[in-house]
Amino acid sequence: MAEQFLLGLSVVLQPHVLMYAFFGVLLGQVIGLLPGVGAITAISLLLPVTFYLDPTSSVILLAGIYYGSQYGGAIASILLNLPGTPSSVVTCLEGYPLAQSGRAGFALLVTAVSSFIGSMFGVLIVVLAAIPMAALALKFGAPEYTMLVALGLVAASLISSGSPIRAFSMALVGIALGMVGSDANTGQYRFVATDALADGISLVSLAMGLFGVSEIIRNASNVETRKIDVKLSYKDLLPTRAELRSMVAPVGRGASIGAFFGALPGTGAAIAAFMAYALERRISRTPKEFGKGHLPGLCAPESANNAAAQTSFIPTLTLGIPGDAVMALIIGALILNGIIPGPRLIVDEPQLFWGVIASFFVGNIILLIINIPLIGLWVRLLSIPYHRLYPAIVLLICVGVYAHRSSVTDVVLTLVFGLLGYVMKWFRFEPAPVLLGFVLGPMFEENFRRTMLLYSGDFTVFLTRPISATLVFCGVALLAFTLISPIVSRRKTLKSLKGHGGPFSV
Repeated sequence: MAEQFLLGLSVVLQPHVLMYAFFGVLLGQVIGLLPGVGAITAISLLLPVTFYLDPTSSVILLAGIYYGSQYGGAIASILLNLPGTPSSVVTCLEGYPLAQSGRAGFALLVTAVSSFIGSMFGVLIVVLAAIPMAALALKFGAPEYTMLVALGLVAASLISSGSPIRAFSMALVGIALGMVGSDANTGQYRFVATDALADGISLVSLAMGLFGVSEIIRNASNVETRKIDVKLSYKDLLPTRAELRSMVAPVGRGASIGAFFGALPGTGAAIAAFMAYALERRISRTPKEFGKGHLPGLCAPESANNAAAQTSFIPTLTLGIPGDAVMALIIGALILNGIIPGPRLIVDEPQLFWGVIASFFVGNIILLIINIPLIGLWVRLLSIPYHRLYPAIVLLICVGVYAHRSSVTDVVLTLVFGLLGYVMKWFRFEPAPVLLGFVLGPMFEENFRRTMLLYSGDFTVFLTRPISATLVFCGVALLAFTLISPIVSRRKTLKSLKGHGGPFSV
């Protein structure tokens, strides 16, 4: 493996290949920063360029855009509460409160370092375990994916700072929104009032509305200039020893979760980020700190989504199975160049296979180098009075949403979801579970229906297959723990009050 990885380094360190790696990650970061555009738009536009490049340079360029956008998405999430990518939605939950408290530069440094560590862990997993993890992914059938998605929906009740019941109800709202559009099997319209919704509600519209537009509405009356020190010193950016210690375990757990979910076709970085955040909330000794700029809740999802961005290439390159739309485009770029991805790729095209993997290592180092000096520049955005900044943000949101599917309806829906998000926050309903339900709902429906068709409606299949049964057990245990935990803590509080004579004792 070491010899093969050195072979890949010798390929990617060639000047012209290194130039494409640098251009890819830089463009990816800018794309991730722009709300609503996303890596898939940039890769789609650059796909014709691959006709004029060799296969290795093509994939390195497109891959750099993909994982570079994971870095860039965190910047807009932290500074403006605008998730540039779906996986950076979770970053808004803790990163934006940190920016509001005057620690935007610190939050950007934490995300850059966490992303780098998660990416390096993902690269290590790709190098050491590409073939074994691909074999494990092959054992996941429709029942396993059904239970995996169900586990994610249960975890949706853990990512909110409020009531688990409220959070789960919001996840159900997200599932309902995900059902809008034409049925995947029959083609019949469901909950469609106009033909413009035949393809369903855009994820970009929902995310930009619930998180971006709602925040603009909430702050539109704020005419005060935010007091941000744009002259940052490195001492202000560096975490304290206590903060550094609190980051170590969450970053490790996030990277592990991201590496696992990235290797499973059809999951991806967004689900990995949500699961990492849910795990940190559940095991934390101070869950009430989440939603207020809690450090473990920021670094774990960033580590997870970047690790997943690396390991998502495992099924793509070793099996020829795209995990998401971006991976499908990269497979298309390979096919256009006469390369068929699959189990023979590592044998027939070792320079391409290991060159792409080595480019992950080099590209993430480039990203870290260019990110840290730019932190001061990004923080300067916060010194602009909000009443002057939000018209430009609204314009960026509208352009990004329209560019996604060239639909005016999506722009209108973004504004509607913005109002909905504002009302939800007013009544203390968190928007993050809505987005998770929206992403996971169609996946759950598709795999559940496939399971019922394959096994003639036999529900016991979920308990007779080992991996599926393990996921069922984990989901039930997690649900029971979520429901019982508040009751136990309330009883402990009442006992302590009785021990002290009650709240009204003299």
